[in-house]
Amino acid sequence: MSHRLQVLLDESEITAIRAAARRHRLTVSEYVRQALRDARREEPVAGTARKLTVVREASEHAFPTADPEAMEREIVEAYLGDP
Repeated sequence: MSHRLQVLLDESEITAIRAAARRHRLTVSEYVRQALRDARREEPVAGTARKLTVVREASEHAFPTADPEAMEREIVEAYLGDP
């Protein structure tokens, strides 16, 4: 089911949107729908508090690590075999 969304814009905004839609060879409606979809995709799914909780929990664990060059050598050796 589709819904109508009415948005009031000043003349300069609608002129810029029309021009952008024309450059992309889209209708204004399709251009705005795509812009809203893009904006929703960029919106973080989890809030700041949840992200901080995940980082704090991860920092409580000890993981093996190495010098970056040594890690790269090991990865290359694993894929290509011992050179």
